Amino acid sequence: MLLPRLIASDLDGTLLRRDGTLSSRTLRALRSAESAGAEVVLVTARPPRFVDRLAEATGLTGTAVCSNGALVYDIGTRTVVSSRALPVTVAQRVATALAAVLPEVGFALETGNQVLYEPAYRLRLSEDIDAELPVASLADLWLTDVPVTKLLAWSDRLDADTLLAAARQGVGPAGSEVQFTHSGGRGLLEISASGVTKAGTLAELCAGRGIDATEVIAFGDMPNDLTVLDWAGTGYAMGNAHPAVLAAVPTHTMSNEEDGVAHVLERLFGPPTAP
Repeated sequence: MLLPRLIASDLDGTLLRRDGTLSSRTLRALRSAESAGAEVVLVTARPPRFVDRLAEATGLTGTAVCSNGALVYDIGTRTVVSSRALPVTVAQRVATALAAVLPEVGFALETGNQVLYEPAYRLRLSEDIDAELPVASLADLWLTDVPVTKLLAWSDRLDADTLLAAARQGVGPAGSEVQFTHSGGRGLLEISASGVTKAGTLAELCAGRGIDATEVIAFGDMPNDLTVLDWAGTGYAMGNAHPAVLAAVPTHTMSNEEDGVAHVLERLFGPPTAP
């Protein structure tokens, strides 16, 4: 059996445990795979600033596909290699259409460096508090001249699955200009430019390296991971994955709390030596 040349892994709920840490076992398995010649690419909804903090804590280097495919990020140099921005005018049209369907929803713009949010967007992430910047009104949100990676829509009443279904069914023509998904955030819908997905960006990255999809193994747990799990030669749904992911992906591994990624990598590359 040929070993994979590239390992593509989601972070939250997949590579990381519930408390946001990377276990020593999983870190050893990743390093063992790299020593055997495989490249590890993080493929996440998270922005580069989160990857920086993870890299500082673990020593991970290499490449990350961030913001659901909107950014390719060099972890070692902390440099954005490529980006696919969401035009603010498009974000505004989609927000207006979505608000007509779900008036209670609040909006924010993710730039990769900051989250700009209007008063109705009351979701706060303790690990990201330094990057959250309020604006006075929804109208002020559309005045930014900073490139935007995602439009975020949040409800304190509706879950992410309900928001995703409502957006896909009720937004109308504006929906053709964007990509809707979610990564399990409570009441959080994530909206990227049309055609921007984790798989699309990863495929371009692999093409540049001469790596075929059949040479890629991928891990994920949420609807935003489905494109990657379907595109990769081998895709693993985590044992703790969203029901839609478990139903769509035939190959499963153990949960993130049980080091499911390490379990597979150890079987492929052999047990790592102790650090």
